[in-house]
Amino acid sequence: MFDDLKGKVVVVTGGVTGIGGAAALAFAEGGAKVLAQYFGGGPELAKVEAAGIATIRLDLTATTAPKALFDAAIARFGRIDVLVNNAGSLVARVPVTELDDEFIDKVFDLNCRQLIHCCRIAAGLMKGQGSGNIINVTSIAARNGSSPGGSVYAGAKAFVSAFSKTLAKELVSHGIRVNCVSPGTIHTAFHDRFSDEAKREAARKTIPMQRLGLAEDCAGTFLYLASERASGYVTGQVIEVNGGQLMP
Repeated sequence: MFDDLKGKVVVVTGGVTGIGGAAALAFAEGGAKVLAQYFGGGPELAKVEAAGIATIRLDLTATTAPKALFDAAIARFGRIDVLVNNAGSLVARVPVTELDDEFIDKVFDLNCRQLIHCCRIAAGLMKGQGSGNIINVTSIAARNGSSPGGSVYAGAKAFVSAFSKTLAKELVSHGIRVNCVSPGTIHTAFHDRFSDEAKREAARKTIPMQRLGLAEDCAGTFLYLASERASGYVTGQVIEVNGGQLMP
């Protein structure tokens, strides 16, 4: 069904570990040309590179990094067909009474500001091509809130959802579709870091499928949204991938 992705150029931010890594591998398996941005990397880097995926290490919160990412993509592949904005993080769990400007800026820089600039640059390139596809990663927290200590992260992800819907309206006349993937509780290093076993188990009990998601459970949704054949009439949507944890 997704054979129209073969040969497409796909840029994935946060594209080595977790959900982004699974997405990058799925695109590569489907014959796409993939550039995966990473900052931490970890042991998954070798697996991604072994799949023929080009990688680039950048801190996307640095002022010049988003431009450097797309410069690298254009230099290597000559165009960009799909952008997956996956990079982001809770950063830390901080009670609302302890929030300060430094922490707020850190969360918004990582989850919103760099995403805005990546969308801005990609949209300019895609307009010149007359087509393109942007997929932003939001979160179930954007709709039902995070667990305690995650208020700024939840707000940042709600911004991503609303920003994406507005971009979908703004860019549709240029042949560019914009959608979101909204993961639920996906058992990756993210939840190993920010949620202890008891919290993960409590989340599992709220999921009708009675299990936490895997990064690979999200991969097919990225392929679907990137495929003109499968989802060419879909834009401005937030696709929930959560095992029934949230049914909006």
